[in-house]
Amino acid sequence: MPYIQQSRREEITDSSLVETAGELNWLLTILINDYINKHGKSYQTLNEVVGVLECAKLELYRRVVSPYEETKMQQHGDVYK
Repeated sequence: MPYIQQSRREEITDSSLVETAGELNWLLTILINDYINKHGKSYQTLNEVVGVLECAKLELYRRVVSPYEETKMQQHGDVYK
């Protein structure tokens, strides 16, 4: 967990102000902690959080990373020949 300055914590609660990967990590962690505190620490809640993170990761990869990699492969050539 990256610990960031208190002044930045208040600013980046508006996610459009997030500037670094550490700040993004902090904001996600705060959202997750709030969810766990609201729903209680249980297997179900923790499983839900892990599932959401995994699905968000997979969707990001499918929708953003993979097309980006395809474009770069076309531009620079495939490493697997």
